[in-house]
Amino acid sequence: MQSVLMDVDTGIDDALALVYLLSRPEVAIQAITCTAGNVGARQVALNNLALLELCGRAGVEVAVGAEVPLEIPLVTTEETHGPQGIGYAELPPPAGEISPRHAVDVWVETVRAHPGEITGLITGPLTNFALALRREPDLPKLLNGLVIMGGCFNYLGNTTPTAEWNVSVDPHAAQEVFAAYSGLPHDSLPVVCALETTERIELRPEHLQRLAEAAGEAEPELVLPEQPEGQRSRSGNPLVACLSDAIRFYMEFHRLYDQGFVAHMHDAFAAAVAVGRTPYGTRPATVHVETASPRLIGTTVADFRGIWKEPANARIVTSNDPGQCFDELISSVGALARSLPLRSS
Repeated sequence: MQSVLMDVDTGIDDALALVYLLSRPEVAIQAITCTAGNVGARQVALNNLALLELCGRAGVEVAVGAEVPLEIPLVTTEETHGPQGIGYAELPPPAGEISPRHAVDVWVETVRAHPGEITGLITGPLTNFALALRREPDLPKLLNGLVIMGGCFNYLGNTTPTAEWNVSVDPHAAQEVFAAYSGLPHDSLPVVCALETTERIELRPEHLQRLAEAAGEAEPELVLPEQPEGQRSRSGNPLVACLSDAIRFYMEFHRLYDQGFVAHMHDAFAAAVAVGRTPYGTRPATVHVETASPRLIGTTVADFRGIWKEPANARIVTSNDPGQCFDELISSVGALARSLPLRSS
């Protein structure tokens, strides 16, 4: 089994990442820790609990961590992910409860208890992990590996002209995390899935049709640009309907900003990377996160050539295969959806 500890700010693409990992029979999610980002941290936790129950996987620990960034005010993005973080999807209030443990305790205690066994996957701001590193500086050595969705390198930002969302929410945390990995062996460095490769994971209407087919749906799942905004899925499969309604919102957001009727599934790609189910290439670099300049705060700069004469602190993903990634996501999530009981009409 592959053991994964997720840290998320769920979030539509975080939701698909979680569902994907739940669909993998060889993956054990040790815990899910929640940070503020796309929405507030407690709403993130409720989203995760509801998704776990939807997928028949209640019982995974869900813990709330940092509710604000280390040094700057919190900014959330309901306009991107919807008022609850999952677009138009509506899930019943979860029966499960948020863990009494703080996310930092979960990180430190879980990794200490399973040295060399846990892969960390962080698809939100890095606040919780930065705080965990303050408590246990040896986390990078105790983890089996770390995958981060964040940053952009020689590429346009999606929050400011130069900054990616997760890093821009808490740039001070990101800087602490990268600094903690400075000088570690190559295989211990975090794998960073940045915008230049995650924006290639463009989910389109035909992918949702394929997902419904993989789930065994007889009727096509049509999420089309000519349909009214906010139209809801009529799928009898609860997971297909949830993902379809969430992703429609995300597609409408991307279209509003002239990116087409698509949805960038940043976090789902990072999840597939974390469990070794999609090909990618990396290049080592020394990453610096800007924290002082008002206009450049959150900008990630990578020294690939050793100009700063500082050791590498990251492996930045430089290539991927979107077609294979979607084949993997659709077949795996579709199989999970097929196993769930249908909704009552």
